[in-house]
Amino acid sequence: MTSHASTLDARVLVLNRLYGAIRIIDAARAFSLLFRELAEVINVEDGSYINYTFNTWSEVSVLQREYECEQHDWVHTSRLVIAVPKIIRLFRYDRFPKQQVKLNRRNIYARDESRCQYCGRHFSTKELTLDHVKPRVQGGENSWENLVCACVKCNARKGGRTPIQSGMKLIRPPFRPKRNPAIALRLGSPKYQSWKAFLDDAYWSIELT
Repeated sequence: MTSHASTLDARVLVLNRLYGAIRIIDAARAFSLLFRELAEVINVEDGSYINYTFNTWSEVSVLQREYECEQHDWVHTSRLVIAVPKIIRLFRYDRFPKQQVKLNRRNIYARDESRCQYCGRHFSTKELTLDHVKPRVQGGENSWENLVCACVKCNARKGGRTPIQSGMKLIRPPFRPKRNPAIALRLGSPKYQSWKAFLDDAYWSIELT
């Protein structure tokens, strides 16, 4: 059974007032926005969507728990049991995100699918490191085209050398993704299919916060 703490870490897509995707937040922050009446729930049903306030979402959660229990994460309090919304919309925010995928550790792991780019094996994020293909001691930069996932063993073997110098080979060249790779992984889960209604090519660069 999913713990209360991990349920509050569930991911929620945030739309601006104009229904444009802007970021992804955790459920705890989403509920805070809903409770303070700064946002509403957007629920996609049969290709269309329905808007809910915090109170009406609490009411509809009773039916969802009976008929769609497995399709939702649930938060249990002393007063109610409520489904974690998958999408919320802010009432007073019109801006759109910059159209660029942020270079960070999490996005590189997602781009490389948590797979060592030298031995090709999959690892947990705790067992992975970031490797500079052209080492920093040789002038290598922090860039999409020069950073890859590497397991601890392969990274230690390569050391401060290039792949050619160390006799190693990348399983594929590193590249700058056009779309946010972390979101692409989540869209592979049936639980997040409703996000696709709001994520066209224009909004794939939203950040995970």
